[in-house]
Amino acid sequence: MFVCGSDEHGTAIPIQAMKEGTTPQAIIDKYHEAMKQDFDDLSINFDIYHRTSSPLHHETAQEFFTKLNNAGELETKETEQYFDEEANTFLADRYIKGTCPACSSDRAFGDQCESCGRTLSPDELINPVSTLSGKTPVKKKTTHWYLPLGKHEQFLREWILEQHKDDWRGTVVGQCKSWIDGGLQSRAVTRDLEWGVHLPIPEGAGKVLYVWFDAPIGYISATKQWAINNDKDWRPYWEDKDTKLVHFIGKDNIVLHCIIFPVMLKLHGNILPENVPANEFLNLEGDKMSTSRNWKLDMRDYIDDFVKKENLPTGQAGGGGQMVDALRYYLTSIAPETKDSEFTWKGFQTAYRSELSDIFGNFVNRTFVLMHKLCGGKVPKLHTELLDDNDKAMIADIESTAAEVQSALEFYHFRDGLFQVIDLARKGNQYMQKKEPWIVAKKIQENPELQKEIDNCLYICLQLCANLSILINPFLPNTAKKMLYMMKVVDKMLEWENAGKINLLKTGYALRAPEILFRKIEDSEITEQIEKLKNGLIKEEQPQAVEPKKKVVLKAEIQYDDFAKIDLKAGTIVTAEKVEKAYKLLKLTIDLGFETRTVVSGIALHYKPEEIIGKQVTVVANLAPRKMRGIESNGMILMAEDSAGKLHFISPENKIEAGSNVS
Repeated sequence: MFVCGSDEHGTAIPIQAMKEGTTPQAIIDKYHEAMKQDFDDLSINFDIYHRTSSPLHHETAQEFFTKLNNAGELETKETEQYFDEEANTFLADRYIKGTCPACSSDRAFGDQCESCGRTLSPDELINPVSTLSGKTPVKKKTTHWYLPLGKHEQFLREWILEQHKDDWRGTVVGQCKSWIDGGLQSRAVTRDLEWGVHLPIPEGAGKVLYVWFDAPIGYISATKQWAINNDKDWRPYWEDKDTKLVHFIGKDNIVLHCIIFPVMLKLHGNILPENVPANEFLNLEGDKMSTSRNWKLDMRDYIDDFVKKENLPTGQAGGGGQMVDALRYYLTSIAPETKDSEFTWKGFQTAYRSELSDIFGNFVNRTFVLMHKLCGGKVPKLHTELLDDNDKAMIADIESTAAEVQSALEFYHFRDGLFQVIDLARKGNQYMQKKEPWIVAKKIQENPELQKEIDNCLYICLQLCANLSILINPFLPNTAKKMLYMMKVVDKMLEWENAGKINLLKTGYALRAPEILFRKIEDSEITEQIEKLKNGLIKEEQPQAVEPKKKVVLKAEIQYDDFAKIDLKAGTIVTAEKVEKAYKLLKLTIDLGFETRTVVSGIALHYKPEEIIGKQVTVVANLAPRKMRGIESNGMILMAEDSAGKLHFISPENKIEAGSNVS
């Protein structure tokens, strides 16, 4: 079950209400429906899109608090917090603004700096002021409930740093380790506000649950509401030990979903997340996204500017679905899975044209055009007795790619999975170029038996199209539906168990005429978006100081004697092949002059095996052997990674003798 919803108790809600001269309830009603519509228009479908303002959520969050409080798992503390005397109210972190102690920006709030992104507390701000009155706040005593995270440090170390150190993303484990090693502090569960889930105890009058505490409980209340709507039992989803719970989040929510919420779940008797595949940050045109500066990629703007211009509902042939999938494609291809990445409008246009349209769309179109021209618009017969090496290789690629994409999806490597799908379409284009059925067709009058060769080629290409619709469906659902329409088949074919099969389209079955899967994106459309972004920037809120270049942190200093221990040799790649069931690995045979070595290298996403035969590389020749996927790797090749994440060989400028020393 896929749940999501509107987090409606943040302090940004009443702040926005004040700006618009309305009530917090009016704000959440407006934006909940707007966001829900945006998701629908971009083919993002949840089993339920819930909201934390619902009575069921309030009831669920209050029950959660009561159970932990009655069990003695919460503690109370009297502390001093900022109070606005003019507004006569305690100030939540977002109601306090000041100067960041880390970067000196004046765009820092009581929870986070908008410039450098550092997490803050109100006490850390320099020259704090109230955003309500603009006055300097005072400190005033108040009592609140806290979750003592420090009591659970050992559990978190064992669960995250030992049990999940190898299967969670390194950036996730690293951030958790940093927090745990820094010492876990008690975290306030309540605050003095009117907006939010009110405490269900008399001594909690005038207080609400802190939004970080009530928001993740929204996943449970959403499940409950879905169960009510569908006459199901919600409990197995949160209590059954065989249930797999996965949090898909962003970098700034790692601590909440890996440390704080799991502690809450453990204390409440619920299951823990099996994985938290959090992404890093996505920047925009060379700068951090910022809604306050209007430097953003807005869903509604994209829908209005691209999707609705198609004048047809998404999913219909020729409709807005192709531009929905264009955005889905680019965002997946640049997903910041392991490090920050960047959205650029030029990059969007280039990726769409050179990869999605020219490779995927081109192959499908060519196949259907040739099928109608050379096979009478019907799926031809496969003459198995005439299959040649190219035919067999293409069939094998279809079967293996299905397994590789499935593996990528299961391990949450969505970017790699999409790459495999596009790469399969690329192989389809290469296969068609080798077979040249349009050339063969010119010789049929002389030799009618050549029709069988054309039949085999287009049969395999059509089965590849059917497989591409299945494999692309998790990423580009509208494209998959349009391909189903062209193939005259029902949605059932998209079931994953069909992936890898080469008999999905039956011999003699008539297919529809080809339709263009992806329209051209004009240069003027891209220029318009870039100008719109630049013109909409709220310049007065930009940081005054020029941000320094990104600091490069070098490893610990070494002496020359340390470096001299590394034996670097020039080698020549003799053979290269993909490692089975490991889509990132290539098995290389490297000639070092004095001997030939087997080296396993994680470069399969950057280079095809046939591209690197004869390539000279620099090899760490005295590295201890290591087994990878059952293959003993004896050495390591040196690579350089550019800002886009592309790997490049460290090679001699001119070809030299294999085995030469590199120093």
